[in-house]
Formats: sequence, C-alpha cells, structure tokens
Amino acid sequence: MKRTLRGLYVITEDRPPHTRPLLSGVESALRGGARIVQYRDKSDEAGRRLDEARRLRQLCHRYDALLLINDDVRLAASSGADGVHLGRDDADIAAARRQLPAGALIGVSCYNEFALARRAAGQGASYLAFGSFHPSPTKPQAARAQPELLQRARRELSLPTVAIGGISPENGAALVNAGADMLAVISAVFAAPDVEIAARAFTACFNRAEETDR
Repeated sequence: MKRTLRGLYVITEDRPPHTRPLLSGVESALRGGARIVQYRDKSDEAGRRLDEARRLRQLCHRYDALLLINDDVRLAASSGADGVHLGRDDADIAAARRQLPAGALIGVSCYNEFALARRAAGQGASYLAFGSFHPSPTKPQAARAQPELLQRARRELSLPTVAIGGISPENGAALVNAGADMLAVISAVFAAPDVEIAARAFTACFNRAEETDR
C-alpha cells in the first residue's frame, strides 16, 4: 500500500466513551479523509489492545490509510501495524528498528526543540512531530511551538512533519502553509458531533493548500 505521509492524522482517544466506540469512530474519520491513525491506549490490558490494534490495522488498510501505535514497539510488531510513534521517554529509534519489520515507519515527538528533530532525523526517523502549536485540552501544560519550526524542518531536514496541539480547521491551514505535512488531532475529530464531517473539514485544509500550489 502507499505510504504517503500527508493529510489528517488522527490519534485515538485513550478511553473512548461508550457513545463513541473505537472502531466506528475511526471508520468515520477514515471516511472523512484521515490518512494516518495512531492507536493510543495506555492501559495494561494487553489482550484487548492487541485485538484492537489488529482490527484497526485491517480497517485502516481497507481505506488505504496507515496505522501507527503510540509508544509500544512490541505491540506495533505483533499487530502488524505500519509503525510506531515515539515520545521523549520511549524506546530509541535504533531499538525500535531492531524489533520492527524493514520499512516500518517511526515517528518521533520533537515538541518545540529543533535539536531533537535534527537528532531524530540523523537516527533514521520517518517523520517529525512538533507542538503544541495551540492550547490543547489533552496536554494543557505542553510547551508551545512556533510555525517557524515547520519551515526550518522543511528547509534543513527534508522529512515529513506533523503539527499537533489544539489544531482546528480554522488554524490548521496556516500550519499546512508553514510546512506541516500532517495535522494531528484527537478531540477536534473524535469529540465532534459528527466525526466524518469534522474529519472532512481538516482534509479541506490540505485540498486548499494543494490548489494554492498549482
């Protein structure tokens, strides 16, 4: 399948309410144009997490989208996911590469620190995530990043970039124009009254940017 790292990047809710079941919510986001799904579940329920990850992989591939696993390299390998996303306190890139199949994607959180991005790029990261660009209900204390980080990463590192943190359709277009290849969101899609419509609003940010580039 294609591994184009561009477009809406949705991160699943850690504990989705019964009114928003995981699989149906993700499918709605995929119908709305989500291209990358990150499965994020911090619980210790290994059996359930493996089952959900495998089902999400099948669902994502049906829509020609990618599934990444948050933090857990072992789960990414055992579920057949397309890769893993690593934070500051997770496994390093080399250790993750040893556990994952050849060609697996490894994304890295770089927060608001270009030095982290440069190091991750040198170690073989597949993409770099920066944020928080705006106040985020998920991580309200997160350090604030500036759009200039996206511009510098595009100039100097030549890797796809993700913008995260308080992203909305209204502020997302400016980040795409600044160089973000992907916009990562959680509640702005999954807490919306209609998940598919919310996803389409983010997808439009990329459509507008592509029209401007023509």
